Amino acid sequence: MTLLAKKKFDLKKKFQKILKTPASYAFFVAIHDFVKFIELDPVLSDGLSHCIKTSQSPNIATKYANLKLVYQGMEDIFAGGRSIGDLGHKRYMVILDLNRIQNKEVSENNSFWKKRELFRKLIIDIHEGLNLHLSRSKK
Repeated sequence: MTLLAKKKFDLKKKFQKILKTPASYAFFVAIHDFVKFIELDPVLSDGLSHCIKTSQSPNIATKYANLKLVYQGMEDIFAGGRSIGDLGHKRYMVILDLNRIQNKEVSENNSFWKKRELFRKLIIDIHEGLNLHLSRSKK
């Protein structure tokens, strides 16, 4: 299996995990893992930058920014409050919403719970853009 084929396979595995995970705290952990996988892989993060620059998908930068909110919130939760300095209102609210979901306090008043299906659609768009980029790649 070539390096490019392996990346496509691994990306698809992360993507499939999100699609199969029901709406729950585990769903947000799966989003975190998907974004982390992209962030840690130079080919994928460059591919995402390329998708943003070429506007292959409308508003892909905004879509990814929404997913990065989930990623950062999960990172803050995993850090267990060991973050340095003031997190700011937005990050603090994300942590509160994700903690409520973790505690099974789900309601439509929780903005992240309310957006769960939107996040699923955003993941689909990001995956399609990256998959297209990898298909066109010669590496």
